[in-house]
This record gives sequence, structure tokens and C-alpha cells, in this order.
Amino acid sequence: MPGFPFTGFRARSCDAPPCAAGPAPPIATMSPLYDDALAAWRTGQLAAAEQHCRALLAQLPGHAPALHLLTLIVHQQGRAAEAETLLREALAPHQDAQRLVDLAHALRAQGRIDDTRAALRRALVLDPTLAAAHFYLANTFGPDDAAQTDAHLRAAICLDPALAEAHNNLGNLLRTTQPKEARAAFEQAIALRPDFMHAHFNLGTLLVSMQPDAPEAAEAAKTALRRALELDPDFAPAWSRLGLLLSRSHPDEAEAALRRAIELNPELSAAHFNLGNLLCERRPDEAVQAFRRAVAIKPDFAVAWVNLSHVLSKTEREQAEAAARQAIALDPGLADAHYNLGTLIGVTRPDEAADALRRAVALQPDHLLAWHHLGFVLKGERLDEAEAALHRAIELAPADPAGHAALGNVLLDMGQLDESVASYQKAVALAQAQNPAGNSNDRQRERVVAHCDLIFALAFQTDDPQALLDECRRFAARYEPPLLDAAHAQPPHGNDPTPGRRLRIGYVSPDFRSHCQALFTVPLFSHHNRAAFEIVCYASVPKPDALTQHLKSLVDVWRDVHTLDDTALAQQIRDDRIDIVVDLTMHMAGGRRLLFARRPAPVQVAWLAYPGTTGSAAMDYRLTDPWLDPIGEPGRDALYSERSLRLPDAFWCYDAQVAGLEVNGLPAAGGAPFTFGCLNNPAKLSDHALRLWSRVLATVPHARLLLLAPPGAPRERLKARAQAQGIDPERVAFVGHQARRLYLETYHRIDVALDSFPYNGHTTSLDALWMGVPVVTRAGRSTASRGGLSIAANLGMPELVAHTDEDFVRIAVELAHDLPRLAALRAALRARMEASPLMDAPRFAANIERAYRTMWQTWCDDQETKRTARLSSQA
Repeated sequence: MPGFPFTGFRARSCDAPPCAAGPAPPIATMSPLYDDALAAWRTGQLAAAEQHCRALLAQLPGHAPALHLLTLIVHQQGRAAEAETLLREALAPHQDAQRLVDLAHALRAQGRIDDTRAALRRALVLDPTLAAAHFYLANTFGPDDAAQTDAHLRAAICLDPALAEAHNNLGNLLRTTQPKEARAAFEQAIALRPDFMHAHFNLGTLLVSMQPDAPEAAEAAKTALRRALELDPDFAPAWSRLGLLLSRSHPDEAEAALRRAIELNPELSAAHFNLGNLLCERRPDEAVQAFRRAVAIKPDFAVAWVNLSHVLSKTEREQAEAAARQAIALDPGLADAHYNLGTLIGVTRPDEAADALRRAVALQPDHLLAWHHLGFVLKGERLDEAEAALHRAIELAPADPAGHAALGNVLLDMGQLDESVASYQKAVALAQAQNPAGNSNDRQRERVVAHCDLIFALAFQTDDPQALLDECRRFAARYEPPLLDAAHAQPPHGNDPTPGRRLRIGYVSPDFRSHCQALFTVPLFSHHNRAAFEIVCYASVPKPDALTQHLKSLVDVWRDVHTLDDTALAQQIRDDRIDIVVDLTMHMAGGRRLLFARRPAPVQVAWLAYPGTTGSAAMDYRLTDPWLDPIGEPGRDALYSERSLRLPDAFWCYDAQVAGLEVNGLPAAGGAPFTFGCLNNPAKLSDHALRLWSRVLATVPHARLLLLAPPGAPRERLKARAQAQGIDPERVAFVGHQARRLYLETYHRIDVALDSFPYNGHTTSLDALWMGVPVVTRAGRSTASRGGLSIAANLGMPELVAHTDEDFVRIAVELAHDLPRLAALRAALRARMEASPLMDAPRFAANIERAYRTMWQTWCDDQETKRTARLSSQA
């Protein structure tokens, strides 16, 4: 909003012109011409009044009342220089305090502030009791001279307590530093002049700022603003402020008020700004237009630039970044501008983003969102600082689920699994307590993500498939029912139920980029039968890369959907008439779990993300294999909400996507210390796994252990956890996160890989085997804990699989004690991999496609059954 209006005041009643001063002239000096001039002035006929005054002054050049009235008329017409000339003529015979005040008005109108002050100070020398001189002198000072403004306003009030305008201006002066005294000043101004529109406006504005969340203050503010509008229905700032106030509870009324303000004054930047704020969530495109108009009118409106950057951030990130930078250039002390910049460049320029967010919290130490996002940006390599930032966010908002969820992510990356799961559980519990019904806003999305993170992390902590299913079902029960109801209310899918026709398969993922998922999607997409299947990819990829472009070249239709919400994406999939839609992410980062509750396709399948379950009634199938889920095992299929459809061989088909990298000789055979290794994410390194490895190392005392962990606190904490399980820290070496080729070359240092448990290595195990490193794996009950078993079985190497802890230790120790066997195994593993189903892409694609045909046949049969039932009922 603009500054609250300071006001002038009526120094005299309507019986005499405001510039009259001193005793009235003797009756003998009056004339009919003066009476006519005064009558015309009172009725607003300024031209006639001026004509009468000039006629009288032609007859009587010294007629002081006529000269003063003419001065006022000229001043009212904006002819300040002429008014000054007339006043100096009137002052020539002798100095007069009131005439000096009038001269000050003329000087002020010309922008001559120093001369204005000089005239008013001369007036006060002549008459120290002249309240008007103090009042107008107060109005000549700016924010840097608040003390002088205050002193002169209080002097004016002391000399004339009934001067309502002085009380109003004192209220304006005190509104930020002494709001209670400011309120009293406004109320006194209104008591003195109930029709004082500006005082009502200023009081309403002040009440909102004093208690922004107090309902009683809001009602009192509305009353004051509506009274101001009763007095002046065309006062645009009051409509703007009322619109801002109504936006919290009555958005439609608020919009009408703001549009009325703009209609009255299209150049009122504050009204456009307030309208933009109101429309941010309701109609973002119109909000952008409103903010753009606000900054066009007032280019230095820094806060409007900030809000423009915010609303553009979802659709036009480059423009949003430019707006944030413009806000910073205008006001470097605006914390929200630095925050917006940090959030906008966090993915592409994390170092610069971290600097921007640090600046935001330095400027505003209680900026919760900046602390939260700083933790997110630092999550890559500076986990210590990320953890500290998120602890600060939680201190500021202990009941905010988002902070606990983000901390869970950092703790998971640091390998502190139990603490991570506890943070996720806290986030989910808080979310459920605060929002049991759920909604579709940003906070709802945060809560969904937190629950997804919990589900994914639980698979690292337990191999109990029932516990995992139960948590997935809790997620579905919490968030899916209204979406499922809405989906059931939609018309049935109109897809052609012909079993053998060309099918449209839609794959949905945020990971169509340089991501481990591409090691499996590239071989599949490269070998799909495009004559029988049309392949459509829905890519939620904000930052495409070269691999994105390669994947795009392998499919029929590519849709960039990262700016679409789930509702819009579901409609797009329906419009595309997709027959089978495949979720490649499930509960992993960036997934769209609730997209599928909207039933965008007739058949819905979960695959690839990880072997597990969604818990959703909306997901029809999950792909698995006979090793992850043994055929005929009692109760096995009941551990999943979907129908399990087993591929004949393997859940995965792998392509290393690195050329020219050969398998080296066995490191230990060349004299290097025997090295066990595990390059899995530290989150997978459970205490159970560390205990197994400790027993292996105790039996092979000359061996060393190579692990992956970022430097700093993550590495030190993992060392401490390993030591607590009996592993000598001196026997442990580390590598950090590396580019793919360098990561694969790390296997040149490893003799035997030790698998993690209960969440086995999947991609990392395939990488190790491709690099000639055998992986000793421990099979459990959950599908994630049987990934190593599936891989080994497809290689024809069941001897690498342990079904008990004792077997795990035995297998690893036996390999370590038989270097010739290990060397031979290393030399043959890559060829064995390449000859296995694990790297037979045509075979895998055909198996997937047969699975799709089975699903489609079932759907077609179901449609025929329904059609027959309808015909029977009609008969």
C-alpha cells in the first residue's frame, strides 16, 4: 500500500476565505464586488470569483480581503508562482504571520521546501501560538526528520486541541513505532471530525497491521474502511485496502473491491499488487498480469517483483529468476527476494542458491522457508550444514511436518536410517493430526511426499513384507478415497477393447535423464515392437540432459509434463487414450503416486522403481519374477495390493552404458590387500549388514572394507556405527559420490562385494558383476531383500546367495580364501552377464510385451462380460 495520507486542514470557517488573517476590515471597506466574489468562491465558481476580485482591486488596490481571496483562487487553480507574487505584494506593507503561512502554501506547491520552511518559521517568530504554522511546518519534513515532525505536530495540537488534521498526521507518524498511540490519535481525529475520511481509512489500515490475525481487529478495520468509503465512494486506496483485508476470508468480495479500486484509479500500483496476491492460487495467469501492471506503474516496487517471481516460478522459471534478481537490485535487504532466487536456481546452481538462501536467513533469521530450502539445497554434499539448517527450521516450527520430512531425507543420505525413519514418522503423524481430510494445496503435496519417503525408507529398515504393505495401505487410505470416488464418477474409459490391436503404452517417470533408471529403460525402449505397441513417455524432468534426448529418440511420443499437476496429467493420459500406463517410480523421489488414483488409463502397472507394492486399489498389476516372488509360496501374493504378474526370467534388463571399460585382474592376486566392498547408498547399510560384515572381517583379518559415503559427518558417523558393530575403523576406506565411469572404475579395487540387507543392492550389484566382482548376497522375506537372489539365479550362480547370516559369512570367507577361484570368476563374469537374461534386451522386451498382452486380454474380457450383463439386464 502507499503511505497513509497526511492531510491539510480548514484554517477558517466557510464565512471567510482560508487566507484571511487578523481582525476583519472595517465595514466601510467592504463592497458588493467583494460579496459577489466571496459568494462565487463558496460555490466553486472560481473564474467568476477571480473576475470580481480583480475588478475590486482595480478600484481599491489596497483591499486586503480581496487580495487574499484572489491569492487563494489562484492557488486553487494551480498557479502557485502567481499566488506567491500576490502574497509577497500583500506582505510588502508589513509582515503578517497568517499571510506568511499562505505564502508557504504557494512555495510548497512549487516544490520549494527550504523556502516553505523559512516562511513558516518567520510566521512562528511573529506568532508562536499559530497552530497552522506548526502543522504545515511538520509536513515539510521527511522520514529522516521524524523528531521534528513529531515536535511540530504536538505543538500544533497543544495550541489547538481541536485540530483533527494534526491528530491524523500524528497517527501516521507513529503507526510503525507506537501503534497504540497512533490508534488513539486517529480515533481522536474521528471524534473531532466524524466525516474525516482519511482518518477512518488510516485507522482501518492500522488495525490490520496491529493484529493481522485477530478476527475482532479485522472486523473493526472493515468497519473503518467501509465508513471511509461511505464518505468518499471514489477513494481508490480504501477499496484497495478493503480488498486486501477481505482476501483472507471473502475472496470474491475482495476481488470485486480491488477491481473497483483499479477502475477508479488504473495507476494505483498497490491495487494491482493486492489483486495479484489474491489471484496467485486461484488464477495464476491473471496474477502475473496484475503483478506486471504493478511494476510497470511503479518500477521500484521491490515486493511486487518478489511476488511476480514467485507466481512465475511454476511456469516461467527464467522470467521468475529475472524478477527475483530485479527485486534484489532494488532492495538488497529484502529476505524474500533472496529466498525466491535460491529456490529458483537450487537445482541448476546449488552453490549460488545456497549463498542466496544464507543471505535470506541472515536478513531474517526466523525465515522458516529459507532455512528449510537451504537444507534441501545443501543435501548433495554438505550434509552437515543441511542437517543444521533443518534443525533450525524445526526449532522455528516444531509442528510443521515438512521440516521433519526434509530432515529425514538428510539423515537417510547420511546413513542414519533409524533416525531418518523416526523423522518421517514424526512428519506423517503431524500431517495426519493437522489435516486428516487432506486437500490439494502445496502443504498437502509436502505431506504426500513425506509419507512416500517413509514407505521407501522402511524397506531399508525391515524385510517384513506385511509391515511394508500395511504402511502402503495406510498411505492409500489417507489420500486416495476422494480421488478414487471422482475417478469412478467419470465416464468409463472408451478405449477399443480389441485384444490384438496395437496398444498404446504410457510410461510415467521423473527420471528420464542421467539416472540409474536409464540403465533399464534404454534397453527396453530400444527393443519394443513398435509395430505392435505405440510407446508414449510422460517425463516430469525439469532439467533434461543428453540422456533425456536419447530416450526421446527411442519412443513414439514424448510429453514434457513437469509443469502439469496430477489432475492435468491424468487428463492428458486420458486424452491420449493410453491403454496401459506404467508407474516407474512408485514411492520414490519425484513420483506421482496420486496420479494413478485418478485412473487415467484402463490398465495400470507398477514396475522398475523397486520390487514392492503401492498399496493402492487403483494399481491393477505389479511386475515381478519367480525369484523375487516364488511361485506357489503360500500367502506370497497376498503381500501386495496389486495382482502380481511374474516375468519368466528377471525383473531387470541391464545395460551398463559405458564403453571401453574393461575388467581388471583380481586386485588381491597382484599383491594388494584383500578388499571387500559395498558401494551402495549409505542408507542401505543397516546395523544388520554391518554385523554380518564385522563377522566376515573378523574371520579374514588381513582384509579391508571399502564403502561409499560423502566426506565429513556422514563418513564419520558411518565409521562410528561400524565400530559399534565391531569393525576396526582403520580397516575401512571410503570413496565419495563420483561420475558413473569413475564409480565403475572403483570396482577395480574390490575383490568381493558384500551386499546390503534388508534392502539388497540392485543396480549396484549388476554394476559390480559387470565389472567382474562377485556379490555375496543375503536373501530375506521382502522383495527388496531378494533382489540379489534374483540376479544370482539369472546368472546361474546360486552359490552366491545366503539364506541365513551364517551362510553369508561362510560364502564370503570361502571366496576370500580361494584367490584362484576368485580370479577365474572375475575373468568370466562379464561374459556370463552378457549371455544371461539380465542383459538380453530383445528377450526382456518380448517378455514385458507378453505381460502387457495378458493384462489387456483380461481387460477386454472384463468389458465383454460387462457388455453381456448389460444386454441381459435390458432383455
